[in-house]
Amino acid sequence: MIEYMKDDKSPWASLGLLLVLTVICSVAAQFVVILLGLLTSGSLHAAQQDGVAVAAFTEKPFFMYALLVASSFGTFLLPAIILQLREPFRSYFPTENKGNLGFYVLAVLLLVAFGPVMQWVGALNSEMSLPPGLAGIEAWMRAQEDKMAVLTEQIVMVDHVGLLLSNILVMAVVPAIAEEYYFRGSLMQIIQRLTHNHHITVWLTAVIFSAIHVQFFGFFPRLILGVFFGYMFVWSRNIWVPILGHFVNNATVTVIAFVYTKQGKTFDDLQHNETYSIFVYLGSLIITGALAFYFYKKSKQQQQIIHGERLD
Repeated sequence: MIEYMKDDKSPWASLGLLLVLTVICSVAAQFVVILLGLLTSGSLHAAQQDGVAVAAFTEKPFFMYALLVASSFGTFLLPAIILQLREPFRSYFPTENKGNLGFYVLAVLLLVAFGPVMQWVGALNSEMSLPPGLAGIEAWMRAQEDKMAVLTEQIVMVDHVGLLLSNILVMAVVPAIAEEYYFRGSLMQIIQRLTHNHHITVWLTAVIFSAIHVQFFGFFPRLILGVFFGYMFVWSRNIWVPILGHFVNNATVTVIAFVYTKQGKTFDDLQHNETYSIFVYLGSLIITGALAFYFYKKSKQQQQIIHGERLD
């Protein structure tokens, strides 16, 4: 009864706890990796003099991977899990329809169907230009984008199967689980308690999801992905459905990068967006809309079955 009474805890308190955990766990996880890297590389003394030692070992593939995993684990997964442990009366990571394969298939089909439109949105976003009065801000945004592009190129443009598998693990499996636990699991449900509106919740969470990646010229494609993942979660009531969608999206990029590298293509080629006819874009929108509607109807039917069984 005491634990149940805690269910009245303010969503603001839950949000505050999540944010505090995010900062603490993120800093701690990455600090541990950097410290271990310095100790194992014998660069701890040099690091006390300047930052060259840190830069030197973080450029090594193993430690790059370790930092990426630590970032995902500390910033997203660990805070979400601790919040769930602190509030056991809530179900932040529901798996209500985990046995319904149809939801998983629909999640993947939605992403595939929307692919052409997503590329078009990405192309428009990459060419975005701010007013002349904000030239300084745009230059900073471009600089941040270029830094991220350099890091991404170093990681994904590989030609060995072993590195491809490592990339799938680090760039697809870990982020898909960690980020969906955090955004669709913890954050989205806290926001829902504040807004009491699923649509506002899905879109607001998607905005935060995109903004936190600090990639301004890819903001809108990532925003749309966040919206897709949000509705997948709302309709399926199963955290593993958006996790699968997130994994497929990220894994697709890593596999294409591997194929491009084997073919001698560059990272610029990878970022190039294909141009289609207007009929392809219209078809993409129509098929996506039809799949989304079917997903929604299937969700309603599933809920009727579940509630009917409970009533019986």
